[in-house]
Amino acid sequence: MTFYEITAADRELIGEAMATLQRNFDAVNHFHIVGAAVRCRDGAVFTGVNCDGIHGSCAEYVAVGAAVNAGYRAFDTIVATHLKAPNGVVSPCGNCRQMLFTYDPEVRVIVNNDEGELVKVGIRDLLPFAYEEIPLD
Repeated sequence: MTFYEITAADRELIGEAMATLQRNFDAVNHFHIVGAAVRCRDGAVFTGVNCDGIHGSCAEYVAVGAAVNAGYRAFDTIVATHLKAPNGVVSPCGNCRQMLFTYDPEVRVIVNNDEGELVKVGIRDLLPFAYEEIPLD
């Protein structure tokens, strides 16, 4: 597994994800309990919160969807946050890992390691043996 340095920009990204979550947190209904922020390779940042419901969407999907809607396809780093998580950071679910790999197999993800310390790893490390599209030509 390759670890990348947690930079000041990464700490700002965590702050943006947490601020998005805090702005949208609904303590009564427990909607919007995860916030995410994705930084594109050119530095643009997009955020999102999870959307509950029968066919809800994770915060990572909402953030990436906002970036894609704005024309971005190359991502540098993503982070998901929760108010009660260690360091405020949660690991993406399996579905989000596959989505991230599909959109940009070089994206890096900020997570907590087994010791509860922030680390940044490549999506390939979080999703070994990822499904890859097979060209039809």
